[in-house]
Amino acid sequence: MNQEHISRQFDADLEGLRTRVLAMGGLVEQQLLRAMDGLESGDMALIDQVIANDRQVNRHEVELDEACNNVIARRQPAAVDLRMIMTVVKTITDLERIGDEAKKIAKMARDIHGGDSRVVPRVNLRPPADIAVAMLRKALDAFARLDVNASAEVVRQDREVDAGFKAAMRQLITFMMEDPRTISSSLDLLFVARSIERIGDHAKNISEYVVYLVKGRDVRHIGLEAMEKEVASR
Repeated sequence: MNQEHISRQFDADLEGLRTRVLAMGGLVEQQLLRAMDGLESGDMALIDQVIANDRQVNRHEVELDEACNNVIARRQPAAVDLRMIMTVVKTITDLERIGDEAKKIAKMARDIHGGDSRVVPRVNLRPPADIAVAMLRKALDAFARLDVNASAEVVRQDREVDAGFKAAMRQLITFMMEDPRTISSSLDLLFVARSIERIGDHAKNISEYVVYLVKGRDVRHIGLEAMEKEVASR
C-alpha cells in the first residue's frame, strides 16, 4: 500500500469523524428545540420523546469516542491532524452535556405540566434559549468550515445568554416573594434558565476548540478581547 493511498484513507477517516460530529450536533439541536417546545406547550408526548432520545445522544458520544481512539491507534496522527481528533473528542463531550441539559429542561417541563394545578409564573425563557440555539448552530458551522471569525461571534453572544439568565432569575425571585404559590414552579423554571445558560457555555467551548484547531492556540479563559486579537492575528 503506497503512501498516497494511506494518506487518502486518513483524510477520509478525519472527514468521516467531522461528518459524524455534525450529525450528533444536529440531533442535540433538535433535542433542545423540542424540549423548549414541550416546556411551552405542555405536550407530554414530546417531552417524553426528548427524555427517551437522550440515549441516542449518549450513543453518538460513545461511538465517536471509540472511533477517535481507533484512528489514533492506527494512524498515529501529529500536528493539525492530532488537533482535529482532540477537537472532536472535546466537542462531542460538550455536545453530550448539551443533550443532558435538554433532557433536564424536558424533565422540568414534565414537572411543571404534570397534572397538579400549580401556579406557574409568566416568564419568557424562549429569547435566551433561541440565542443558545443560534450559538450552537454557529459553533457547529464554524467547526464545519474552520471559521475562527464565527467562533469569536459565538463567544460574544454568550454574554447575551448570561444576561438573559440573570434577568430571568430576578423575575422569578420577585414572583416567589410576591406569591408563595409560585415557588415550586419558579424553582423549576430557574433550573430551566440555568440549563439554557450552561448550553450557551458549552456552545462557547466548542467555538474555542475551533480556534485551537485552526490556530494551534488555546483561547479558553483568556477573555473575549484577547480571543478576538488571537483570531485577527496571522
